[in-house]
Amino acid sequence: MGMDATLPAPWRIAWRRPESAAGDVFTWAVEPVDGTGSSFLPGQFNMLYAYGIGEVPVSISSDPAGTPWLHTIRAVGSVTRPMAALKVGEVIGLRGPYGSAWPLVAAEGGDLVIVAGGLGLAPLRSAIYQALRRRSHYRGVYVLYGTRSAADVLFADELAAWRDGGQIEVAVTVDRATPDWSGEVGVVTRLIHRAGFDPATTTALLCGPEIMMRFAVLALQQRGVPDKAIHLSLERNMKCAVGYCGHCQLGPHFVCRDGPVLAWPRLSDLLGVMEL
Repeated sequence: MGMDATLPAPWRIAWRRPESAAGDVFTWAVEPVDGTGSSFLPGQFNMLYAYGIGEVPVSISSDPAGTPWLHTIRAVGSVTRPMAALKVGEVIGLRGPYGSAWPLVAAEGGDLVIVAGGLGLAPLRSAIYQALRRRSHYRGVYVLYGTRSAADVLFADELAAWRDGGQIEVAVTVDRATPDWSGEVGVVTRLIHRAGFDPATTTALLCGPEIMMRFAVLALQQRGVPDKAIHLSLERNMKCAVGYCGHCQLGPHFVCRDGPVLAWPRLSDLLGVMEL
């Protein structure tokens, strides 16, 4: 699984689509130019290279059982803005997949609680699809998603389909209500306090801004979810993706090599204290 750790392989953009009404997030579907098949685990990431521009780490947001591979990207920086202008059919470089995965198999038999903030829903999308495929292996599956506004909601059609499908419980909240929003308003921790999961058997998967994840961890702890059952996906300034360069070091961990998915007990001393 995976390619050479240092050389990007050529992959072609098969299609692209805008992913939010706000217009700053897009999804790429990419396929290997040489047709070589590969696989990934939910939660892993790739290094995407735009020739002549630069390279960025991006989580794989597609169903792990399907092809092509999807990457959901916010166009905010010197690399991702030019990436947003690339056309279908153009070739990019790809290294990966890298990193640790969501503990979906270990979570079987209990409740699965997926808590996402903003763009953090993208790295969790593959986990949701795997949980749906193995739905009978979990007691309850809860997707709790918070974002800034209705225009920033990702995968809106899929969220509605998951909610209406009846197999999982989906709750979405926004920080700021607009006239076109009739749903929940407030922080995602409110959804955690109201969801009907059994804390003693719950495995929680979190991804989003670190401040949101810290408050979500606190809310899960208040409900009685064990620390070892809470898993976070971290974002850091990853450059090499193989633990050489040190850009993504967080205490004793290299996020690219030891993460991005880490259990809360490994992070509590590093992320548990609010900035002064």
